[in-house]
Amino acid sequence: MKKTLLYIGIVIICTMLGSFSMYFYISKHPATFQKIITKSERKVKIDDTGISEAVNKVYDSVVTVSTYKNARAYASGTGFVYKKSGDVSYILTNAHVIKNADEVYITLTNGKTEKVDIVGSNSMADIAVLSVDSSKVIAYAEIGSSDKSKIGDTVFAVGAPLDSAYSWTVTRGILSGKDRLVEVSDNDASSKSLYSDTYMMNVHQTDAAINSGNSGGPLANGNGEVIGITSLKLVSSGVEGMGFAIPIETALKYAEKIINKEEIITPYIGISMLNLNEAYYYREFRNIVDSSKLESGVVVATVENNSPAAKSGLKQGDIILKIDDENTQSIAYLRYILYKHEVGDKIKITYMRDNKEATLFVTLGKNNS
Repeated sequence: MKKTLLYIGIVIICTMLGSFSMYFYISKHPATFQKIITKSERKVKIDDTGISEAVNKVYDSVVTVSTYKNARAYASGTGFVYKKSGDVSYILTNAHVIKNADEVYITLTNGKTEKVDIVGSNSMADIAVLSVDSSKVIAYAEIGSSDKSKIGDTVFAVGAPLDSAYSWTVTRGILSGKDRLVEVSDNDASSKSLYSDTYMMNVHQTDAAINSGNSGGPLANGNGEVIGITSLKLVSSGVEGMGFAIPIETALKYAEKIINKEEIITPYIGISMLNLNEAYYYREFRNIVDSSKLESGVVVATVENNSPAAKSGLKQGDIILKIDDENTQSIAYLRYILYKHEVGDKIKITYMRDNKEATLFVTLGKNNS
């Protein structure tokens, strides 16, 4: 009995000493204890199963596009089948992919190559529509909404970067930005055109890898729904991961007009133009540019007879500064603002003549009207 009581007493004393020692240690070293707790709470298990299911939804709708001119291989790109109307199915791609082509062929994921018809294209929107017999089609892409997409959403592109050896390459990223204005040119690299043929495109930005040959392919969201058409990549030293896609809503709007043979009309004012910095190198405009002290603007190079511009009083050498209070710092911006209007609209032009700012109104016309 005495041994049992002694044993119990020792246990009680040891327990009390242990508790006291722990209390003493914690009171003297609280930070160490907090670090241990914090470290334990921050353990997170990351489980990323990828986007294979989303890719599978769109994969078989993607085709490689090969173009020929005078029976010779000319260019290549990507497209995707998006719509069926009876025996005919339609493929979306970029206008620059099929530009100048005599014949166009597509290759599907089953390896079969089919000749397709060019329904039509619009170079300013960079949208083209091809058609093929519906019996040849494997799958159709599901269309989503770029309007509802949010910056930071997972997106992926499917295409044929570089050449057909890398067909149906999938690249993944996020939606990096929306409604970016990017300046592009409709001229061929060999063009010797005197006047700039640049314009602005409203596009979405992604860091998913976009390479030559991806043009015309789908940019899809995490659900495998197409939200854009990959169109171009910003190439510059020090720039990495800046690709752009035409919003699917814009693409479909033009595609329907093309399929329905509707005339796509762009308003015009009847002038040829030079960017201010370009105009300086032409003798007839150098003094005008120098005396203006301006850093940007659009110089009127020529005015067509009986055009809306001529009727409004716009003259050669005038420097256009604004359209409807929106700055026209370059030809590309001027066209972007102008093409938001319809034929028949009246616009206000702010310009500089003889180093004095003035305004006039132009009623927009139609080419060859």
